[in-house]
Amino acid sequence: MKIADPETKRWTRDEFYRMVEDGYFDGQRAELIGGEVLVMSPQNPPHFSEIKRIETQLQFVFDKGFWIRTQGPLSLGLDSDPEPDLAVVKGTFEDFSNSHPTSALLIVEVADTTLDYDRGRKASLYASAGIADYWIVNLRDNQLEVCRKPVRDRAQQFGFRYDQVTILKSGRKIAPLAKSKSVLSVGKLLPPER
Repeated sequence: MKIADPETKRWTRDEFYRMVEDGYFDGQRAELIGGEVLVMSPQNPPHFSEIKRIETQLQFVFDKGFWIRTQGPLSLGLDSDPEPDLAVVKGTFEDFSNSHPTSALLIVEVADTTLDYDRGRKASLYASAGIADYWIVNLRDNQLEVCRKPVRDRAQQFGFRYDQVTILKSGRKIAPLAKSKSVLSVGKLLPPER
């Protein structure tokens, strides 16, 4: 008699929401990525403050007709429900009262302890969902990493990666793809030098 190897259980978005409703993750930040439930570490003060700094700057660019969501779910397929630090979606919060957005014009992740994860697995997921503009605010190196041009890459976890990655330091400027005439100072997106 052959004994079968154990298999990893992959969760759907509906199953994940049932677990949340049943209180499995009370007091914890959890997200569903590729069928796996990931419990995130608590936010430290620099990470939380940085999210607010970026939100404030993005509000100068994305006004009426756009919603800057902070740590809100995006429904990216049947088995992924990430909660990016910031996501800019077309519409208002009222447009999403019955369902989460399924895409975003811009996603921003603030990375300190999660830098490798945000550059790897999260980047591949966002690229596979066709997110054209993905920014990583790298707190370790105090820089903005701008990821654009999703392309197929079978070596990546979700089969896609960003073909163009640009590193920007304070003193440079950046314009979101969805608002190409609206220029932001990179220095205002990064924490102040200490």
